[in-house]
Amino acid sequence: MPHDLLIRNGRVIDPESGFDAVCDVAISGDTIVAVGVDLGEAVREIDATGLIVAPGFIDIHAHGQSVAADRMQAFDGVTTALELEVGALPVSAWYDAQEKRPRVLNYGTSAAWIFARRAAFEGFQLDGAAHPIEQLGKASNDNSWSVAAAGDAQTKALVALTRQGLEEGAIGIGIPNGYAPGAGVKELTRICDLAAAFDCPTFTHIAYASNIDPQSSIESYVKLIGLAGATGAHMHICHMNSTSLLDIERVVELIAKAQQMGLPVTTEAYPYGAGSTVVGAGFFADPEFTKKSGTDYSTIELVKNHHRFSGRDDLLKASDENPSDLVVWHFLDVEANDHHRRLLDASVTYPGGSIASDAMPWIEPDGSIYDGMEWPLPDQALSHPRSAGTFTRFLREYVRERETMPLIEALAKCTLYPARVIEGCAPQIARKARLRAGFDADIVVFDLNRLTDRATFQTMNLPSEGVVHLLIAGQAVISDGVLDTTASPGRPIRRASE
Repeated sequence: MPHDLLIRNGRVIDPESGFDAVCDVAISGDTIVAVGVDLGEAVREIDATGLIVAPGFIDIHAHGQSVAADRMQAFDGVTTALELEVGALPVSAWYDAQEKRPRVLNYGTSAAWIFARRAAFEGFQLDGAAHPIEQLGKASNDNSWSVAAAGDAQTKALVALTRQGLEEGAIGIGIPNGYAPGAGVKELTRICDLAAAFDCPTFTHIAYASNIDPQSSIESYVKLIGLAGATGAHMHICHMNSTSLLDIERVVELIAKAQQMGLPVTTEAYPYGAGSTVVGAGFFADPEFTKKSGTDYSTIELVKNHHRFSGRDDLLKASDENPSDLVVWHFLDVEANDHHRRLLDASVTYPGGSIASDAMPWIEPDGSIYDGMEWPLPDQALSHPRSAGTFTRFLREYVRERETMPLIEALAKCTLYPARVIEGCAPQIARKARLRAGFDADIVVFDLNRLTDRATFQTMNLPSEGVVHLLIAGQAVISDGVLDTTASPGRPIRRASE
C-alpha cells in the first residue's frame, strides 16, 4: 500500500537522536512510518528540496487558546500550544469548551492554583469555559486573595480544588505567584507536595519582579529552588527573561547550580525585551514600582491604543476602568543598550532551557478578547508580537543571523526540551518532538533563509514567514505557505490517568 504522504528531499533533523541528513519522510495516517531513502510511493508528495524538516514546535506557555491564536502560532511553526503558567479551573470544563471549538493546534492546560486561591478566599465563581487571562484580570472588591497568607482552612480548600484539577487531567499546576505574592511558604509547600505526589511539574511565575532586596527576584528564585529541594516537586520557572529584569545573569548562575546539584528545576525564555500582562497586575500598583524594577511607567504600553502611562495615577485609572486590559512592558532596551542585549541573550541561550512564547490572546479595540474566525486577522486585532513570532524570531536571530548556536540545538530548545518538561506526566507529548518512525506526524517544514517574524509593536498582527508546510497528526494546516482555514486537527493533551 502506498503511504499517505511522502516529504521528499528535505534536510531532516531529529534533535533527540542527532539525525541530520537530506532524505525523505513517509507518513501514514497520523504517524511517521519511515525516514530515509527509497521509501516507496505515496498518495501525495511534498518537495522539500532546500527546506528544513523538523518536529513541530511545542509551546508550553501559550495564553492565546483560540482559533485565531492557533492560526498565528501555526505560522510560527507551533503544533502544540499549552496554557500551563496560569491554567484553568474546573479543568474538565475547560477541555469540554475547547473540544467544541475547531482548534488548529494541540492544546492542554494545567490546574490553576490562583483560581483555587480566589475561590478559597472570596468565593470566586470558577468558570472553566472562561478565558484564563480574562479570569486572571477580573476585578475584586476584596484583594486578600492576592496579598494575604492563607489560613489552614483556606489552604485545605485550595489544595482540594487544585487536586481535583489534576484528577481531571491537568498537566501539572500553574503557580503565577507574582499575581498572588501574599502566598506563604506553608501554602506553597502543600501545593508542591501535591505536584510531587502526582509526579507533575509546577509552572511558576516568581513572586517578586524587583531588583532590590527585600523581596527581590533573586529571593523569589531561591525560594522556588528551595521548594524543589524540600518537596521534590519539579519547579519549571517561566519566562526567565522578563521576571529576572536586570538580574538575569545572577539568576542564570543560581539555576545552573541548582541543576548541577540534581534539583528538578527547569526554565524557559522568549526572545523579546518586553513582557505582557494585564494592567491590573498588582506589581504595577506598588508605590515603589519604579525603584524596584529600574523602569518608569512610560515603559508600560496599553495594547488597545498604544498609550504610554505618565505615572502611577495614570496606570491606576486604567486599572480601575478595566483591570483585564493587556499591556506591554518594555523592561529591556535591547536595540540601544548592549548590556540589556547581553542579559536577554543569557536567558534565551541558557543551555537546556526551552523557548516558550508566553503568547497573549488577541484583543479587540475595546480590550475584549477576539474570538472570531476571520483570516487574515482583522486589522484591529492586537497582541504582543511574541504571540505571532517567538520561534521564528529566535531561529532567525540566534541561528541564521548571529550564529549563537547550531540549528539542531536551537530546534531542541523549540521541541525536545519543552517536551521533556511535561512528558513524565503527559505521555502523549513523548510521541511528539521527535522525527523518527513511530512518532506523531506533527511536522514543520521551513525555509531557514526566509524564516522571519513580521509582527512588531506598531503592527502586531502580521503572521511570520518561512513556514512552508505544517502538519498536525498528518493533516496539512499550512501548504505552500497558505493556511487551510478548514483545518482543525488539534487534539487535547492531558495528564495520564492513574
